[in-house]
Amino acid sequence: MSDGTALHVPHYGSPGPSGGPDDGPARRLHWALADCWTIIRRDLTHLVRQPVNIAWQLGFPIVSVLLFVYVFGSAMDVGSGVDYPTFAMPGIFAMTMSFGFMNTALIVVIDRDRGVTDRFRSMPMAPSAVVSGRGVSDVISASIDLAALAVIALVVGWRSHGGPAATLAAFGLLLLLRFALTWIGVFLGLLVPNQETAGGLYALAFPFGMISSVFTPPSMMPDWLGTIARWNPVSSTAGAIRTLFGNPATTGGSWVETHAVLMAVLWPLALTAVFLPLAVRRFQRLNR
Repeated sequence: MSDGTALHVPHYGSPGPSGGPDDGPARRLHWALADCWTIIRRDLTHLVRQPVNIAWQLGFPIVSVLLFVYVFGSAMDVGSGVDYPTFAMPGIFAMTMSFGFMNTALIVVIDRDRGVTDRFRSMPMAPSAVVSGRGVSDVISASIDLAALAVIALVVGWRSHGGPAATLAAFGLLLLLRFALTWIGVFLGLLVPNQETAGGLYALAFPFGMISSVFTPPSMMPDWLGTIARWNPVSSTAGAIRTLFGNPATTGGSWVETHAVLMAVLWPLALTAVFLPLAVRRFQRLNR
């Protein structure tokens, strides 16, 4: 392959055991999963062989903790006597997941510009495998980020008081958000014309992650900005995990804030329902 990684793809749609073609649903599903696993192994191999990317992924959460807990934390007051570092740490978890789609978009653009994507499309493999494989490998990578960030949070004194089941549910909601945003990243990566334009997506991701309840309660913002922040999917996830972690939270009592756990499930499902088909369709229509 042009990117230097050997890729062995099963023959999608190959003859069945009887010797004739077998395009039944079960066989198509089998090869779709096998091809997806091939793409996952390829993506994870790239991650391991490029330690700079791992350093960036782990460095960003560390810098975020230092800035928002130690540098700005002493000057922040979110009301009701809430300890700001305890309030901010779940927000940093959510922000880290929300910024991940930029890396996804950039990787997709690089693969496309290097001809890797065209090579995939020319192979006898399931049409959905490249997109679905990218999504699963991104979730695995995000799990590593969360594990590193959780260790950092414990070191600086953050604790979850929600019990093991609630804590696992909170991390599950974080990965669900990351999984949903992956499809936005894939779609944008296939849509933008070049890597330079993909770099400009940081300007889109920054307000998406920051105009939320990550670091400041929406009730403390101007009314129009607070409304945007309340209905930001990142805010729902941040509010939900604060509840599940048993960490203090300040809300304005709006419906979307009081039903944060429900919205932390509905938002990712809605985003996936919209952008996953768009990403697959865009991949299938490249260069047409």
